[in-house]
Amino acid sequence: MIDLRLLREDPDRVRASQRARGEDVDLVDALLSADERRRSSGLRFDELRSEQKALGKLIPKAAGDEKAGLLKKAGELAAAVKAANAEQDDADEETKRLLMRLGNLVHEDVPVGGEEDFVVLETHGTIRDFAAEGFEPKDHLELGEALGAIDVERGAKVSGSRFYYLTGVGALLELALVNAAIAQATEAGFTPMLTPALVRPRAMEGTGFLGQAAENVYHLEKDDYYLVGTSEVPLAAYHMDEIIDADKLPLRYAGFSPCFRREAGTYGKDTRGIFRVHQFDKVEMFSYVDPEDAENEHKRLLDWEKQWLTGLELPFQVIDVASADLGASASRKYDCEAWIPTQGKYRELTSASNCDSFQARRLSVRMRAESEGKKAVQPLATLNGTLCAVPRTIVALLENHQLADGSVRVPEVLRPYLGGREILEPLAK
Repeated sequence: MIDLRLLREDPDRVRASQRARGEDVDLVDALLSADERRRSSGLRFDELRSEQKALGKLIPKAAGDEKAGLLKKAGELAAAVKAANAEQDDADEETKRLLMRLGNLVHEDVPVGGEEDFVVLETHGTIRDFAAEGFEPKDHLELGEALGAIDVERGAKVSGSRFYYLTGVGALLELALVNAAIAQATEAGFTPMLTPALVRPRAMEGTGFLGQAAENVYHLEKDDYYLVGTSEVPLAAYHMDEIIDADKLPLRYAGFSPCFRREAGTYGKDTRGIFRVHQFDKVEMFSYVDPEDAENEHKRLLDWEKQWLTGLELPFQVIDVASADLGASASRKYDCEAWIPTQGKYRELTSASNCDSFQARRLSVRMRAESEGKKAVQPLATLNGTLCAVPRTIVALLENHQLADGSVRVPEVLRPYLGGREILEPLAK
């Protein structure tokens, strides 16, 4: 959530942010009204309580008619205090409810617009000219099936559409990717984490996934648990309700987890193969930092993602994601999109988001820092960055490194994790 003081001091900035996101601008005025009612009812309650306490001191000293009058007034005051308390609680609840609906403030440098209005910041690598090499590239599913690496037919038989099996060299390739990603993250100072896939509502709501993203979340109603769509959720909630000393920051974690997404609203999109699926594994970087270092950390996360994709020898571009495509928690997001030869375009492989103090406020994660000789407690900043979303990375690797005979060249960075293999071929039976 955003800071209410900022909302009061600069509501136009919040309105502009909502407008850029394509979200409800009227929510800002509703929230301002609820906040004013919360504050005025709080003052009213405090005044009545003060009057009630003062009256309580007079009653024992009074007698006769005077005491009867004071007792009558005390009864009236008690009813008024109760009503004021109820009004305060109601206004406070309404303010919190509306505040939780408000997205993070969009960074001033973010391009305004929808999904297609991103700005390309960088381009890396060279796109292969398959025609010059004398063959037409196969798509990842054709390659994966020939290698005995991907089985979507049985995945659909067992679990339905958008499910799959990774088999043989496909399973080995996932394990190699995960181990290589964790090794890079550990080398960069991240603590490796295996995180829960089921979380309570507060963790999911606190990270901002029960707003506009709720339609893509799996909810187990009987137990009131949510299946995570990314380990960002349990990593963000890891220090929930804690105060962290500023000298311990930054705290960096690399979480590996299964991820579950309903993919609502994507009917007919990416139905072939394993690019868009309901369940997949992912290595996610997550940082807790001083808010003053958040923008620098955002760039560092992007640099680690670029290092990873460069090591995999994939051609890719970096984009500055447009305002309406940010997601509720991010103030700014960079995506790295890898070239997919058979689609003839770049597709998202990783993303890095700066959430500022938005998630930390919702999850009550704070830092204790010294200011002007005194210890002060304030929300810190959280950031997240995908290092390896496994299925999409496999798609990009198979298609970009395929050879004319249907085998696939293994990038050097992965060879130590694949028993020294230089080429992916079907496992001997």
